[in-house]
Amino acid sequence: MRFTHPDGSTVHLAYCTNVHPAETLDGVIAQLGAYCEPVRRRLGAERLGVGLWLARDAVRALNAGPGALRELRGELDRRGLEVVTLNGFPYRGFGAEEVKYRVYRPDWSDPRRLEYTSDLARLLAGLLPADVGEGTVSTLPLAWRTGFDEAAAGSAHRALAELARRLDHVEQETGRSIRVALEPEPGCAVESTADALAPLSALPGHRIGLCLDTCHLATSFEEPAAALAGLEGAGVEVLKVQLSAALHAGDPQDPAVRSALAAFDEPRFLHQTRARSGGTLYATDDLGEALAGGALPDTVPWRAHFHVPLHAPPAPPLSSTLDVLRETLAAVVGGPTAVSRHLEVETYTWQALPAGARPATDAQLADGIAAELRLVRDLLTDLGLKEQH
Repeated sequence: MRFTHPDGSTVHLAYCTNVHPAETLDGVIAQLGAYCEPVRRRLGAERLGVGLWLARDAVRALNAGPGALRELRGELDRRGLEVVTLNGFPYRGFGAEEVKYRVYRPDWSDPRRLEYTSDLARLLAGLLPADVGEGTVSTLPLAWRTGFDEAAAGSAHRALAELARRLDHVEQETGRSIRVALEPEPGCAVESTADALAPLSALPGHRIGLCLDTCHLATSFEEPAAALAGLEGAGVEVLKVQLSAALHAGDPQDPAVRSALAAFDEPRFLHQTRARSGGTLYATDDLGEALAGGALPDTVPWRAHFHVPLHAPPAPPLSSTLDVLRETLAAVVGGPTAVSRHLEVETYTWQALPAGARPATDAQLADGIAAELRLVRDLLTDLGLKEQH
């Protein structure tokens, strides 16, 4: 969906298709009909933005010849869908039974990450709508922190500098500006917005900036206004905002709270968990480690990296960090100018929810995604943006 900001610019709203586990081009095309178009119809929208996740195998198929890209573009047009952003964080295997740490490989010290992201940028230039001149690709925040030493950091910096040069060439060849956004995430080499300042400021040009994920921001107990002020002060642009909500436990001493949290401790994804006390951020790599005891203080709230549906927070005694999303959205598009124009709902954990909260059918999943987008649409119009028809 598209919205007109009071500054006259167009703000794009999409939902990320990494919630659908397709790894092949045929699978990606199938999900457009199975999920994306039904979501658009539920919203009554003439066109719906989708933030495509294209796994490595799908990218190879699209690069095999111009016919494949034309087929995908044709399917998007036929179903009233458009693409201005891609999710380039997972490389492959995001639909596996156990993802956990695998999602961070290959990292930016591995040449495969540069080649994959370069391919995504070229493909996006061919997928952008005719009246849109700029696209974004979000990517992982360099690497998972462990094992990422000084040599690896140097390799990552050189790879990103080379990526910036390649993105220049894409614009020269296609007339489309594609920019790449590093997405800070708990536990990674770049966990917070503050961690992103040094590596991003050291890169040449303006091609690489930041993807702000509101679940990650909340999990690390960052304040939206302060985070955005720090980025602006360092000259780091927010190219994309992923709208998501984290799991919040107000009183982890309460046995009922711990029992409710345990229902979210599942084997597929990593759920980094944080607590802030006395200015110190305490951390575990997964929710189960936090529940085992001893790592986090239980006299202060906990937050876990579990993307819960925006419109349906978990039942008490748990809650979500939707308030952080609201504050971030107000800071990003609620002012006289839009800080970022690419917004993406990214709740990929629908099938990892506790059994009673999971959608049982494709129709129920489409209902849920549409409800999330409807909520964000209302937030945007409340901030003075007008939906384009």
